[in-house]
Amino acid sequence: ELKKMADNSDEDCMDAFMDKFKTEKYDNAFNEENWEEEFERIPMFMSEAPPDEFDSEKYPELATLQAILHDEDRTPQAEDLKNEGNSYFKEKNYEKAIVSYSAALSVKSGDGDFNAVIYSNRAAAQFYLGNMRSALKDAMAAKKLKPDHLKALIRGAQCCIELRYFAEGIKWCDMALKLHPTDKKLLELRAAADKHKRAADRDARKAKAKEKNYVLLQSTQPQRGSDTDEKEEDEGSSRGLSELRLDGLSSQEVTGAQVFINQEDGAIYWPVLFLYPEHQQSDFISAFCENHCFSDHLAVMFGEELPPWDAEQKYRPPNLQLFFEDVQKETLYQVDPKKSLLQVLQHQRFFVKAGTPSFIVLVKDSPFCKQYLSTSKVQRLKV
Repeated sequence: ELKKMADNSDEDCMDAFMDKFKTEKYDNAFNEENWEEEFERIPMFMSEAPPDEFDSEKYPELATLQAILHDEDRTPQAEDLKNEGNSYFKEKNYEKAIVSYSAALSVKSGDGDFNAVIYSNRAAAQFYLGNMRSALKDAMAAKKLKPDHLKALIRGAQCCIELRYFAEGIKWCDMALKLHPTDKKLLELRAAADKHKRAADRDARKAKAKEKNYVLLQSTQPQRGSDTDEKEEDEGSSRGLSELRLDGLSSQEVTGAQVFINQEDGAIYWPVLFLYPEHQQSDFISAFCENHCFSDHLAVMFGEELPPWDAEQKYRPPNLQLFFEDVQKETLYQVDPKKSLLQVLQHQRFFVKAGTPSFIVLVKDSPFCKQYLSTSKVQRLKV
């Protein structure tokens, strides 16, 4: 019959179809007697909202519609978009994953926990793309919705470390560890953030001290003499002829630095060597202003951050004693840290070795200090 209809013209086809429609009766059609009641059961044609609890068998269309719109307070569309984003993420296609997660958030499901997961997932995708600020922003959004979300807390800490917000990273870790005290990743991040913060603080202190107390080493030669030069000539010795050597530590090891005059203030700046014979260590200051006190430099070198070789943390400014050695008389002269470098250099028994004033640093009353001093004469410096 269909083949015959196809062979006829369009008009004949339509006439035939309408004639047949008039004679056929379709199942499940509206009843002529109660069609208005049946229309009221269809959501599109309802004149009044149905009751909160209704018979799903009586209103099958409405039950189907609600099942589509509501699935534990979130739409299948948002769930599908999240799953799509997860698939892209597993494929390391982070750009498309971000698009899918963003689309899922735009649905506005109203489920805080669900949205926290999406924010956390998007933060991870942003992180692997190197978008640290965007990743941190998403981690913060996830934490706000679900404060105990472990992945969001870890991601936030990681972002802070990558952005060099070390103090903020420590706060993230401390807050997270209160909720997840045994999490291995959080413990590792906490240790890393603390290590980086200590290093950054130390670098900042050094830079500040250098800016405040140090002048960059210049190639200009001194344009005025010093009392030290005259004293060495009086003693019949020449600079560099002898050297200070303590248990393998030598002032000759420091090379390349020169005494120079700062043209702005007219002060002489010296390269100065500090020796720590107890630990076979040394510190070198390339430009020590003659008018600065030793205590200023000791406060910088042994401030909040002690050197790694000081395992017992004994080398703190109040505990330190400063000496210079008179090799000819085999005598150690104790230096008051509050004295300036110029005051010490003007002492009649101070001799500059290898162009670098050198000083010995010991920890007061320590066993090594007592043993070390017992082998030499010790005098207090008088200036």
